[in-house]
Amino acid sequence: MLQVVTSFFSTAPASLSRFVRVQMGWLMAGLPFILLLYFATRLGPVLDGAVFTATYQWVPSLGANLSLRVDGLSLPFALLITGIGTLVCIYSSHYLEEHVYIGRFYLYLIAFMGSMLGVVLADNLLLLVVFWELTSFTSYLLIAFHNHNESAREAARQALIVTGAGGLAMLAGCVLLAITAGTWEISQMAASGGLIRASELYLPILLLIVIGAFAKSAQFPFHFWLPNAMEAPTPVSAYLHSATMVNAGIYLLARLYPVLGATEEWELFVTSGGAVTLLIGSYLAWQQTDLKRILAYTTISSLGMMVFLLGIGSEQAIEAAMLLLLAHALYKGALFMVAGAVDHTTGTREITQLGGLQRVMPITAIAATLAALSMAGFPPTLGFITKELIYETDLFPNIAAVPTALLTILLLLGNLFNVTAAGLVVVRPFYGAVRGAHRHSQEALSGLWLGPLILGVISLIGGLFAATLYQPILAQMVSVIYGESPVIRLSLWNGFSVSLLLSAATLAGGGLLYVRADRLRSGTASLSAIGARLGPARLYTLAIQSAMNLASIGTRALLKAYLRQYIRIILVTFVLALSYVLMTGVEFDNLWHSSGVRVYELIVAGVIIAAALMATQINKRLSAAAALGTVGYGVTLIYVLYGAPDLAMTQFAVETLTVILFVVVIYRLPKLKKLSSTRSRRLDAVLALLVGSTMTLITLVVISVPLQSRLSPYFAENSYRMAHGHNVVNVILVDFRGFDTMGEITVLSVAAIGVFALLSLNLHRPADEQTQVTTGENA
Repeated sequence: MLQVVTSFFSTAPASLSRFVRVQMGWLMAGLPFILLLYFATRLGPVLDGAVFTATYQWVPSLGANLSLRVDGLSLPFALLITGIGTLVCIYSSHYLEEHVYIGRFYLYLIAFMGSMLGVVLADNLLLLVVFWELTSFTSYLLIAFHNHNESAREAARQALIVTGAGGLAMLAGCVLLAITAGTWEISQMAASGGLIRASELYLPILLLIVIGAFAKSAQFPFHFWLPNAMEAPTPVSAYLHSATMVNAGIYLLARLYPVLGATEEWELFVTSGGAVTLLIGSYLAWQQTDLKRILAYTTISSLGMMVFLLGIGSEQAIEAAMLLLLAHALYKGALFMVAGAVDHTTGTREITQLGGLQRVMPITAIAATLAALSMAGFPPTLGFITKELIYETDLFPNIAAVPTALLTILLLLGNLFNVTAAGLVVVRPFYGAVRGAHRHSQEALSGLWLGPLILGVISLIGGLFAATLYQPILAQMVSVIYGESPVIRLSLWNGFSVSLLLSAATLAGGGLLYVRADRLRSGTASLSAIGARLGPARLYTLAIQSAMNLASIGTRALLKAYLRQYIRIILVTFVLALSYVLMTGVEFDNLWHSSGVRVYELIVAGVIIAAALMATQINKRLSAAAALGTVGYGVTLIYVLYGAPDLAMTQFAVETLTVILFVVVIYRLPKLKKLSSTRSRRLDAVLALLVGSTMTLITLVVISVPLQSRLSPYFAENSYRMAHGHNVVNVILVDFRGFDTMGEITVLSVAAIGVFALLSLNLHRPADEQTQVTTGENA
């Protein structure tokens, strides 16, 4: 089917092909749009305090259920995911209209969207972890969509390794959290928050979960993967790296705040991590000249500010963090789309080569300007209200050890750098003199400016009518996180205050830095180079190189391309591991006992031992196969003597078939040669004795313990009642252990295919004769 679709797009007329591709984007946008409408119908009841839940049993023995919850925190995230997802699908239909694998792109994008919805709607912690890992996997596919580029493949691997490693740490923390709380349900954990925070496992739980959240949300020291992920197509950057995936870590911290927050450890780890990320992202943003990399570093900065505010943990700080999350998703999604439209139209994203684009791209310029004004915090946009809320003087009641002035300066610097970055991504490309050959460019396709224009207008309307549009949503978000119903007042004008003065200082300082950005960038180039050599990205590279070198050393030491060497390594490891267990955890008091050995048992055992020794000494394959068959038939006699006729029949059939196959195949193989040295054979003999002794000792240990099996009576009682079979053994093989039996059949099938391949080799013919026969057959 895929070949048919690909052939159609390659052979159909260009106009028809483009029409179909564009219509596919609108069609794919229908799914998130329908979900957007569905969640919008839940908005009214949720704003009134309602909670919608659904639970289905998944793994009841582990307490893992498919539990979904729509409340005041998950619903705004779901609206962002589906709303921006709808615009991104439309945007992609024009941005990737010429790409032959656009259908594959939509598959990845919708899969990622479903994974993100699973993260924010999951009420079961284990279910959340599953969807969390799915977001990492699907984002890997999206980042590496241009897989013909090595840089895209490397960026995707880096993102997967960093976020995947963080996910493993988070999984460990979630397991400890579930053990401590006694439940996997997140809504039930909130009631045990005090007990969890008082537990001795609280610190490792907090550290592991914070690592997972930091890795996903590109917090220091894991921030380096996000700018590299800009190798992804622009629709991916606009969706994953501004509005959805990177917000998963923010969501996790917010969701678990009632369980883990409001402690000194929380403030230390979360606040410090967010503060460092805020400064690093803000500083590095204006050091860049590529539009997407500038936006990537400002995303890191904004995420750092959200984490910083959540770490503070006051009601006002949580309000500011959640409003920043909503505002950031709008203006950053719009600006990423604008960057893609500029690149798609002009062929470059370098701000040093752009200028005056408002003359040829007026609609795109309007969308970019609205989004940039919100990003910089100009009134009357939603970004201005967000910045005012951040600068409120009662923001820091929970951190008495740190001066308020120092924290205010930190936020001031972060916002100031964002103003500079907003100027770089909008003023420099769109306004001023026309640069390069872009005076002959034209407005981007409607699908490329529609999304950013809608998001920019929403940012403006959201600022003008914040009290009506955002105040109820923000109140519910803070209520779920903080546990109390807050009194929130969002307004463009709060009178002359310190926060207004700080906003003015932010705009003035950011504008001054924008004017001097080029000169300052060249003056701090050496500092940036030092950071690149000593930063976390360099440590990641060294870690990967060290792992590769270690793997290479292990490969050269262990993988000698000889089967006997692999078997030796496996057997030595087997003997050492079991010897350690036997010596440290087994008592040998009742080991040596016997109920008497009968003469015929000794005879059978002697025949088996003699046949096994003979198989190792005979130089002819046919004789060796006969000796091995004798060993197998001897085991069959043991089954008969000890009352296991079903096993005896199975062993007899398998052994007979094996001997026949050996006889059929062996005469076609070359004669045996002694390729091993005497020393090597002696080492093999010693190893064989060690393995045999170990197995003998294990057998003695097992039979020395009284048999108390719960399976035997269970099978006997339920074979007829549950499987309707009188033969217990048959029921076990077919019903209770059906997958095991299917696996054995699969092994036999694979072995049969291997035997058929060996029979087809015709090794007894000379190579020249084989070539002639093959040529004749082909002729």
